Amino acid sequence: MISFIKTVLVDLQEKNLNLEDLHFILPSKRAGVFLKHHISTLISQPVFTPQILSIEEFVEDLSGLQTLPNTDLLFRLYAIYKSLTPEKEIETFDSFSKWAQILLQDFNEIDRYLIPQEQIFDYLNAIKEINHWSLETNQTQLITNHLKFWKRLKTYYAAFSNNLIQSKQGYQGLTYRKAVENLEFYIAAHKTNKKHIFLGFNALNTAESKIIQDLLKNELAHIYWDIDKTFIDDSIHDAGLFTRQHRNGWNYFKTHAFNWVTTHYTEEKNIQSIGVPKLVGQAKYVGQILEELIQNETNLSKIAVVLGEEQLLLPVLNSIPKDITKLNVTMGLSLQYVPLASFFEQLFLAHKTNPKQFYFKDIISLLSHPSIYPLFKTESTNIASEITTVFQKNNLVYLSVSSLKELAPMHIDIIDLLFSSWNDQPETALKQCLDLIFKMKSNFDKDKQSHSLELEYLYRFNILFNQLTELNSNYKYLNSIAALQTIYKELLSSETLDFKGEPLEGLQIMGMLESRVLDFETVIISSVNEGILPSGKTNNSFIPFDVKIEKNLPTYKEKDAVYTYHFYRLLQRAKNVYIIYNTEVDALKGGEKSRFITQLDIEGIHNIKHQIISPEVPTLNKKLQEINKTPSVIEQIKTLSNKGFSPSSLTNYIRNPIDFYFEKILGIKEFEEVEENIAANTLGSVIHNSLEDFYKPLEGSILTIEHLKTFKSQTKDMVTNHFEKLYNKGGFSSGKNLIIFEIAQRYIINFLNQEIESITKGNKIKILSIEADEAIEIKIEGLDFPIKLKGKVDRVDSFNGITRVIDYKSGKVTQNKVEIVNWEDLNSDYDKYSKSFQVLCYAYMMKQQNRIELPIEAGIISFKNLNNGFLKFGKKDKPGSYAKKDQLITQETLDNFEIELKKLIIEICNPKVNFIEKEIDK
Repeated sequence: MISFIKTVLVDLQEKNLNLEDLHFILPSKRAGVFLKHHISTLISQPVFTPQILSIEEFVEDLSGLQTLPNTDLLFRLYAIYKSLTPEKEIETFDSFSKWAQILLQDFNEIDRYLIPQEQIFDYLNAIKEINHWSLETNQTQLITNHLKFWKRLKTYYAAFSNNLIQSKQGYQGLTYRKAVENLEFYIAAHKTNKKHIFLGFNALNTAESKIIQDLLKNELAHIYWDIDKTFIDDSIHDAGLFTRQHRNGWNYFKTHAFNWVTTHYTEEKNIQSIGVPKLVGQAKYVGQILEELIQNETNLSKIAVVLGEEQLLLPVLNSIPKDITKLNVTMGLSLQYVPLASFFEQLFLAHKTNPKQFYFKDIISLLSHPSIYPLFKTESTNIASEITTVFQKNNLVYLSVSSLKELAPMHIDIIDLLFSSWNDQPETALKQCLDLIFKMKSNFDKDKQSHSLELEYLYRFNILFNQLTELNSNYKYLNSIAALQTIYKELLSSETLDFKGEPLEGLQIMGMLESRVLDFETVIISSVNEGILPSGKTNNSFIPFDVKIEKNLPTYKEKDAVYTYHFYRLLQRAKNVYIIYNTEVDALKGGEKSRFITQLDIEGIHNIKHQIISPEVPTLNKKLQEINKTPSVIEQIKTLSNKGFSPSSLTNYIRNPIDFYFEKILGIKEFEEVEENIAANTLGSVIHNSLEDFYKPLEGSILTIEHLKTFKSQTKDMVTNHFEKLYNKGGFSSGKNLIIFEIAQRYIINFLNQEIESITKGNKIKILSIEADEAIEIKIEGLDFPIKLKGKVDRVDSFNGITRVIDYKSGKVTQNKVEIVNWEDLNSDYDKYSKSFQVLCYAYMMKQQNRIELPIEAGIISFKNLNNGFLKFGKKDKPGSYAKKDQLITQETLDNFEIELKKLIIEICNPKVNFIEKEIDK
């Protein structure tokens, strides 16, 4: 394969043109590197390098204006806007910047296509006058302001462009218009000493078209097109849309040949269309293709990986086989995809509302970020981890800066940089961001070799924040953190982290636009999906579609045709083509493969191999965990037995032995989340503790209506007190927490009302014990170590002479949950029998200590099911709601329970019975 650039150079030599005297104009800077390389292969002795410019550089030279970055232009435009707009109608910079970006794009289009300014702005104003939505004679203020804006557009444009020209600066469109104005003088000045070579162009705006045509007309240029016969001879093929227009519309080609139409596209090619799920899947498959190519000893310098989406760059770089040591990344990595960007995004988010206290998730996100986390490290621990633990233990939802400093006294300077208030002042924010960068740098400087990439990130962000500082000091338009964040995001998306590599050796990784003029034997193209290649019907413009058509401005059709050309040009001279697309549907971009793939099929020129690739997902046979009872485990069980089994720990074993093992044997506690909303266990604890405080002083006393009325009057204060203790500094004065706070009061009031109603009916209630700690030792045959049971009984009372053992439940419990048919079932089903097991366990312990006289009743009071009152344990003779049941607990009842209890404890302590996981629905 002979590349397009080399073919052009050979033709120039045949024309006897001296390469040193030529001025090459190319679509991109990247092509210039390859042009120099090909020149070196054609010369036999040293020569001066010819002048090589991109079209933008050439136009800038021709215009005499320096093109400003987009952000600088935004500030300059706002200065003009403020000077020409009545003070009452001036928008803030934050609001202005959102629509001014579109306006700048439109100014660019208007100037690049040489549309008469007066004409286009008057035309737009007239259209808006006709189309405005009010038919009223007296227009509203909103409509009036809207129409005023369109009337002023012409004035804004004129003042803005004149201001820039006076300072010899401009936006891209203005440099193009100025270049055309200067063209006549340029041609006169270089009539004999310059020859311009334009190569590889496709879509040209009106200014570029005029410049090239005038240079051709005055014999100061040669132009070389790179188009295939298949595309240019097909009247509807978008890849040849622009070259057909140039060939048919330029006067120059009525008397001169149209160079060059080739026939490479119809040559035999291996083209594969591959569907892969997700971005990372595509990146991994690119690595797999490269691995196969290396094994086939393919020359790496003849391979190009063309990325349809720039965010694929890092995943692809991480997926490249280790054997590839030489590569060149042409495209820059946008700073918004650099890991450090997420840190500053979180920092802006935390400070945007200028809070007096910081939300715990914002604090944890900042302290745990990889860029900051190492700064808190000491020899023994990491303060960031400790602060996170404090949040969990104390249930802190918001925390002040002073409190954070108390938690990290050794790192007050970093806490200050992260959390000291910005007071909605961009100057403060920028200074603290820059200070943070230097703080992070000082940490990475200790081991520069290991943190070279992180230091590069910091360097680029340092430049970015310095740019923002300079813009802010020069213009003073950033008057809030919101405005600063808007411009920060604009800069972040436009600034890139550039890579160093071998420009002519090894694997080439580039974006679609960087591939212009270049040829490769093997091409791998990613993200060939609708909405990406081509980009589709995006319309960021104030100029209506029909006006664009009338004024010959580009619409989405022309933009799609540009990408069609780039896509097909990559295929033109290639021998092996891998077209990869995302098979997963994306809500914003869609998941459909690109029309380009369908078009290749319909053309029928090449046999396209289609395949869908999916990652190998191993079949996981879920095996239930089984833990052997080693001697050390048995020792731990003995220790636990000596401390005492609680009814809840025993029912936890029934539910799932593995959970019992983790919690009681290994001592692994479940991770405690910070409760933003009051959790069910906190609600239950508040109810228990409140009732304990009410009833505890009445032990041994008869309950009276006066007692209960007093409790009712004190309920709010009591509930408040216990919420403050348990929920710490979390608030419960609004939102869901207020609802839960009210629910807690309602549960207690309803319970007290039920007690009042019961006494009113003549029932006599005597409080025997409240929250009584029970502990007993039992002997089990076959076990040579002590076994203890322990637990806390919520309430024991005497109801009309019958002793009742009562357990409170804040959740919903129904009568059937405290009934059994067969004693053997008690240890088998947690959901059905755990409540029965617990209340029987409490009754058993109290009887063993002779604290109660049989027969008794035991059961549950469910605060979510208060209407059903005291839910008594019952032994039924058969299943079903109509079965006969005995609700009195006798010695026989406890003897039967003791048998099952001892069976369970023997199983837990038996070295031959392992802890085996149960399948449960969590």
